[in-house]
Amino acid sequence: MAVPTQFAFRTSKDIGIVDAAPVYQPLPGFERPQGNIRCCVYSPCGRFFAWASSERVTVIDASLGHVVTALPAQNVFELGFSPLGSFIITWQRPSKDENGDAVKNLKVWSALEGRTTGPEEDEHNVVGRFVQKSQTSWNLQYTYDERYCARVVTNEVQLYESADLGNVWNKLRVDGVADFAVSPGKNHSIAVFIPERKGQPAAVKVYNVPEFTKPVSEKNFFKGDKVQLKWNKEGTEVIVLAQTEVDKSGKSYYGETTLYLLSVNGGFGSRIQLDKDGPIHDVTWSPNSKEFGVVYGYMPAKTTLFDVRARATHDFALAPRNTIIFSPLGRFVLVAGFGNLAGQMDIYDLEKNHLKICTIEASNASVCEWSPDGKHILTATTSPRLRVDNGVRIWHVGGGLMYNEDLQELYHVTWRPQSITTRPIDNPLHPAPIPHTSALTYLGTVKTPSKPAGAYRPPGARGQVTPLAFKREDEGGAAYVSNGSLSLGIGVNGFGKARKREVPGAELAPEDGTGTIAGYPVIEGDDQLSKAAMKNKKKREAKKAKDATEKAAGSTLQPDNVIPTTTPSPSRSPERRDRKGHERNRSRGSVGARPLSKQGQRDQRRSCEQQPNKPPPVPKTSGILPTQAVNEPPPDLTVTSPGGAGLAQDKKIRALLKKLRAIDDLKMRRAGGEKLEGTQMKKMDTEDDVRKELESLGWHD
Repeated sequence: MAVPTQFAFRTSKDIGIVDAAPVYQPLPGFERPQGNIRCCVYSPCGRFFAWASSERVTVIDASLGHVVTALPAQNVFELGFSPLGSFIITWQRPSKDENGDAVKNLKVWSALEGRTTGPEEDEHNVVGRFVQKSQTSWNLQYTYDERYCARVVTNEVQLYESADLGNVWNKLRVDGVADFAVSPGKNHSIAVFIPERKGQPAAVKVYNVPEFTKPVSEKNFFKGDKVQLKWNKEGTEVIVLAQTEVDKSGKSYYGETTLYLLSVNGGFGSRIQLDKDGPIHDVTWSPNSKEFGVVYGYMPAKTTLFDVRARATHDFALAPRNTIIFSPLGRFVLVAGFGNLAGQMDIYDLEKNHLKICTIEASNASVCEWSPDGKHILTATTSPRLRVDNGVRIWHVGGGLMYNEDLQELYHVTWRPQSITTRPIDNPLHPAPIPHTSALTYLGTVKTPSKPAGAYRPPGARGQVTPLAFKREDEGGAAYVSNGSLSLGIGVNGFGKARKREVPGAELAPEDGTGTIAGYPVIEGDDQLSKAAMKNKKKREAKKAKDATEKAAGSTLQPDNVIPTTTPSPSRSPERRDRKGHERNRSRGSVGARPLSKQGQRDQRRSCEQQPNKPPPVPKTSGILPTQAVNEPPPDLTVTSPGGAGLAQDKKIRALLKKLRAIDDLKMRRAGGEKLEGTQMKKMDTEDDVRKELESLGWHD
């Protein structure tokens, strides 16, 4: 009998390990730990399972369940293993010692007891210590054989021999390096990422260890603030998923994404061309290292398989999907839509001409993983993303539900890694396995809807054919077209061709070949503006036209004995212009009868000095203007307040009186027996100073 698959889960109260198909029972000999468990993890080889509590890290044998070792590491928040399970890496929150120096919070432990670093050490099997402030990319990266491990520091990647973590074995010096990834293949290679800076493009470079003088392959590109480096299993090619924080074209809230492919031997390096606009949702290598899948484009997204030369080999049907996962043996591929999508999973058989086997409904799933035998799929709803309906479900590749377990506050669930070579090669589809009783019980409680629920349709639209503009692209509707604006859609619900802006109720004038409509020029790009932007544009154009008119009118000489007055706005009706009180003036009385301000008197004196032969201006007492002065530009109506200093003094007096009223109120409260605060007592002590200041300003009771 083959060794059963196994999965482990962590809740807010305990940890559980379950032997899955075909037995579906808890691991015999394992005592479930209780309490606050912060993290848990299997070793990549599947030999060990470890979890961290507030007092220690416990390591058990995953097959038997008994404890192998316990590490005296307190308050561990991250936990990891080396590829062969020889070392355990723990990360604690950054802190400082009594001298103010940073504590080495990243520790590497020997998974087996008996390794010591010194007679005074209580942590008897610590083999290395580092200072690691960031929790992002906290772990060391090992080569497949655990010969070397690496970590990134400022402007360099440091390499260590796993047996000697106290001394740096080699350094890869790269200015501005922000991220790196060690190849999982037998060739020891490192890919490093350098983001954009000072106008220089971003770059991904691949080096062979330990030849760091020149990269064997590199790719320079813009629009790359951060990247994901995805190696294939053999370590011969690496996919670069580049992303920007902000989309400068305005098409997306989440930035732009681009995809590149580099080979280790330097024979190939190119951008992967995608034929559908929109973001890249997911990209995954096949276990055979010869092809990869990409989910991309606006919803409904497109899923395409590519070979190692970035040539498209197969396109799946358009659907609302954002996840692609290959089975461990590479025969099946799962294309699903999680997150804000419905949670449907499509299973395809790649060995039978990409035949679709089934569609599984896994709503609200936040975890999805293939089992090591390639026959089952685990889905789970976890906290804190969703705090209700938490639980684990296991599905057969044929679409049937095999196991169900409801849990409270489920935080983590994962399969135990197992080698595919230990599995017998048989047909995973036949015969169909028998479901566990928990699955039959769950299926008995699920209510089947009496009729399929569709989208809501108003009564006036029922019984009619749905317009193409309201259908998804995979349902025969029009393709989504982004207009490059986040505030306004184009066409009907953002679909279809952009239409020209038109006034409701107005007759549409035909557009002639001269770029005008009914004699008015058509400004290119107006149909792309929002209502607010169009309104502001019209205001700016009206202001420019007004300034040009005033400038042209100002070239005509104005008589010196005429004081211009404002003319009524032509946009107002005669009735409103005749009514009193609608023309709002900032000063009292008629504009024509108003005396000149000081600035105006200075301007008149300056004009007389420049033209000594001209008679001085005669002030006009009537508000009626001569005919030649009607078209003169309006004067500057800025009013200068004559009593600026007096207003400031009155304002200060009012503030001081307000303070006096507050002091009197505090006196009444103290007289009533209320206990005042120290600041309130100090405020009461300033009463004499306030009164003296009021007297100096000329105020008396």
